[in-house]
Amino acid sequence: MLTFNLNGRFVDAEQAKLACNDSAVLFGDSLFETLKTQDGHIQFLDQHLDRLELAARLLSFPCDRSTLRRALLETVERLATPLARLRLTLSRGPMTGLTLPSPESGHFFISASPYQEPESNERQQGVVCVFAPNRRVNPLSHLPQLKRGNYADCLYAADYARRKGAREALFQTDDGQVLEGATSNLFIIKNDTLFTPPAGELVLAGIIRRQVLLAAQDLGLSFEERSLSVADLFAADEAFLTNSLFSLLPIAQIEGRHLSHGPWTARLATAVAQAATAISAAENHTSRKKS
Repeated sequence: MLTFNLNGRFVDAEQAKLACNDSAVLFGDSLFETLKTQDGHIQFLDQHLDRLELAARLLSFPCDRSTLRRALLETVERLATPLARLRLTLSRGPMTGLTLPSPESGHFFISASPYQEPESNERQQGVVCVFAPNRRVNPLSHLPQLKRGNYADCLYAADYARRKGAREALFQTDDGQVLEGATSNLFIIKNDTLFTPPAGELVLAGIIRRQVLLAAQDLGLSFEERSLSVADLFAADEAFLTNSLFSLLPIAQIEGRHLSHGPWTARLATAVAQAATAISAAENHTSRKKS
């Protein structure tokens, strides 16, 4: 069952609509965050709001953090399921031509739906990936470091992966550097060192990506942010994906090539899960006091 919150007001599916001339409808001109809620707690709430605020400042979107926090918490209180996906979206509101509307015209809406964790065999044995057929070539025009509604490249890549029977499609540059997945960040482990492509430009600074780097530091696992080639990927001792919903998933094969397994992915997953529980409980408690 879906729950909708439009500008702080709970509505049914028929009322959860935007005008035909809304910036999100006309141009895909919106910002969003996808959050996970478990047992009444939104995971890494403040980090999601930090990223959204940064994107809103860069692109001149209206964004009232306290209002959004309160609306998210109120939405969670309405949920009948302990595990859910929240999608928070900002739009500028109705537009005429290419003139940006005043900040007062902006909208936010939240949709909440039940979430199902990956199957246990995916957690233990890993998932299948393919290389996306499309490219990310210009960070200045694409702005992949922001979560924008203009998501056509990721939708195309994700659909390609589904048609190929894969969990994820990995983006490459024209010179063969592997960047990230359509919906995830990418990590490999080689010789007890963790590697991931640097965030910014063509790679999103993912919430779980950050938690993995913090967990690696706590566990004494050295890490390096650098470009990864296809050869690096195939020679890895371990490889895994991260995002805010499934957290960490090991990669079993890419384009039919089987990848190795090792102990670090599971250790990092456990550490991130523990951080999610501790941080989210504290953030949600503080947020409820503020609201």
